[in-house]
Amino acid sequence: MIMNKMKLFFLSVLALAIVCCSSKDNEIEASGSVTCSPTQIYAGYSKETSTIDVTADREWAAYSNEDWITCSPTGSVNTTGTITVTIAANTSTSAREGAVVVKAGTQRVSIPVEQEGKPVPNVEAPEGYTLVWNDEFDEGDRPNASEWWYETGGGGWGNGELQHYVSGDKDGEQLAVVKNGILTITAKKIDGTVYSIRMNTDKSWIYGYFEARLKLPVGRGTWPAFWMMPKNFTAWPDDGEIDIMEYVGYDPNVVHSTVHTKAYNHTNQTQKGASRTIQNASTEFHVYATEWTPDYIKGFVDGVEYFHFPNDKAGNKDTWPFFNPFYLKLNLAWGGSWGGAQGVDESALPASYEIDYVRVYQKK
Repeated sequence: MIMNKMKLFFLSVLALAIVCCSSKDNEIEASGSVTCSPTQIYAGYSKETSTIDVTADREWAAYSNEDWITCSPTGSVNTTGTITVTIAANTSTSAREGAVVVKAGTQRVSIPVEQEGKPVPNVEAPEGYTLVWNDEFDEGDRPNASEWWYETGGGGWGNGELQHYVSGDKDGEQLAVVKNGILTITAKKIDGTVYSIRMNTDKSWIYGYFEARLKLPVGRGTWPAFWMMPKNFTAWPDDGEIDIMEYVGYDPNVVHSTVHTKAYNHTNQTQKGASRTIQNASTEFHVYATEWTPDYIKGFVDGVEYFHFPNDKAGNKDTWPFFNPFYLKLNLAWGGSWGGAQGVDESALPASYEIDYVRVYQKK
């Protein structure tokens, strides 16, 4: 009886030892090892690629939790390999940080990725102006509701436009999106109707230098604008309108700056404005601006003046109604009397209008 108990005891100890050894072996087997070179990646603000050399003792995987960093391949059964890391362009002026993670067994190596912010464009406000308001679109995933409000509805908006404006979203589709320092306004056809965005600043100003950095949409039928209307509006065109930038997709790379008054407006073909041909209006950002003073309104693109409307000093609101506060507007129309003057191409939808920033300067 005693002998049997001793045998059972020794068998139990042996079994436990075997289990412990096996568990330790499995732990060693699971732990793995992996080394990577380089151990850190630095990138400029433009789109870049970099490589990471991997050495492991087994198959490995690579990934990033950042949507602006992609890895190819995402792993290999070979013990050595090279990862191509693609870093998307940083459209924000703020630097950003992320990482590439390489995993073999339970071992992980994290390779930090640091990317510069985009430089502030070398376009300066005229001398004597100070920044008083701006939106860089660096926070949240949609426009700041305390700074912007939406106009909604259809009906053509006085120009026979085809879109229906919504307050940011339509049936779960977000049409005003803030991401990576850029506001993107999208015109999209949903259930047979084109929906888009028309948004306005809550604040208004009298006189100043107003600018935005914009990338314009592509396609016949698109009609983006950056413009101003009077805060205490009673009638158009009596109270005035300032168009800082307008563009129609059927006339690529030609941008317009215009004013409308009771005496000068497009309904009787007397509006005052000018146009300028630039390069890459829909593939690169450009800075569009207006300087508004008691003496004149000027239009600029990339710091170059191309429109000048002087105050005739007649004291006549019909020719110069620009002595009251105006607010800023951003919208993307579809079709209409101008945008659709050569028809619309629905293959251009969805169309995107990108806004890097909006800034307002005034003199002290």
